[in-house]
Amino acid sequence: MTSTLEPTQTPARPGTAADLLRREDALGAHNYKPLNVVIQRAQGSWVWDTDGRRYLDCLSAYSAVNQGHCHPRIIGALTEQAQQVTLTSRAFRNDRLAAFYETVTRLLNFEAVIPMNTGAEAVETAIKLARKWAYEVKGVAPHQAEIIVMDGNFHGRTTTLVSFSSEGQYKDAFGPLTPGFVRVPYGDAAAIEAAITPNTAAVLYEPIQGEAGVIVPPEGFLTALRGVCDRHGALMIADEIQTGLGRTGQWLAGDHEPARPDVVILGKALGGGVYPVSAVLASRAVMDLFQPGDHGSTFGGNPLAAAVAQASLEVLEDENLPARAAELGEYLRDRLRAINSPRVKEVRGRGLLIGVELHEPARLYCEALRDLGVLCKETHETTMRLAPPLVTSREDLDWALERIEQVLTA
Repeated sequence: MTSTLEPTQTPARPGTAADLLRREDALGAHNYKPLNVVIQRAQGSWVWDTDGRRYLDCLSAYSAVNQGHCHPRIIGALTEQAQQVTLTSRAFRNDRLAAFYETVTRLLNFEAVIPMNTGAEAVETAIKLARKWAYEVKGVAPHQAEIIVMDGNFHGRTTTLVSFSSEGQYKDAFGPLTPGFVRVPYGDAAAIEAAITPNTAAVLYEPIQGEAGVIVPPEGFLTALRGVCDRHGALMIADEIQTGLGRTGQWLAGDHEPARPDVVILGKALGGGVYPVSAVLASRAVMDLFQPGDHGSTFGGNPLAAAVAQASLEVLEDENLPARAAELGEYLRDRLRAINSPRVKEVRGRGLLIGVELHEPARLYCEALRDLGVLCKETHETTMRLAPPLVTSREDLDWALERIEQVLTA
């Protein structure tokens, strides 16, 4: 892992950054508020803009780039497979799916998997699976199944998923909303138990809430949740789209406690930052509730996705990236907590998923860091989310920390 500490110059493509911004804003929907840096290429933990300036990526596309940008092994799998066959639909079988199934179930110790494309699509898949389980296994009356969710949750942007968000902007203008969800305080096992009824099919949760500001639940919450689900016959469904695949220092963020969920949802880093791949894992008994015609996706499980996902998982395993995230994450949190700044309210997180909560809006600080060559993003107004690729060197983290301290203490 080569450290690259000073800005370099690369040839710029036609079109200045200002011109590209103007053209994008003129024709595109205005549903994002990105930092104004126009990225042209990337490698490892670094990205370059159209002017050739280099930045350390401390967001990793919301953990989709755990293995680093353009990892040669993942790119190799992508390009090799792209020259063979990219899409068959699930009307036919392909020669890459079995190996991906074997790899993901072995590494995460589940019996069965269903592949999808995006994280939101995988969450919708888990909801359908939980509802069918409620009707065919638990005996809930038709169309009466309920799923308990958490305040501050973020599971995606479909109309069903925003229906149970606690953020008004995410849902208020998009009704009618989908029923069948009960929201309770995050990290409160007693509140979950109090909300359970005979119609409860499942509890859907994030082991760490990333979008909410990197909110870590109280120690023992997942173990207590496992007990609640066991006592009341409900499925425990972990959304590990952002937290899974090494990001928090374990293969799954839930692995920090001995509380195995019934269903796990994966996405983001499963595609190695080069192709959208998601999946839902469960026991054979639960997964076998899906019968032909119950669910599907034209692109889900396509051979290109399977090849990329298998390579992405093998990189995480062979380079021991979960353990690397644990080591570097502890170092980064300790260094951040040592910064003496009245602007900092709290530093929290696990592994290389860290939130620096400020006493004031974080946007200006993210913009200041961008100007110094460090890319991160605000979430929930006052929190800077830091999540560099798991391949980042300690030397490069030190380089970023110098600039973070400069901005927070200036």
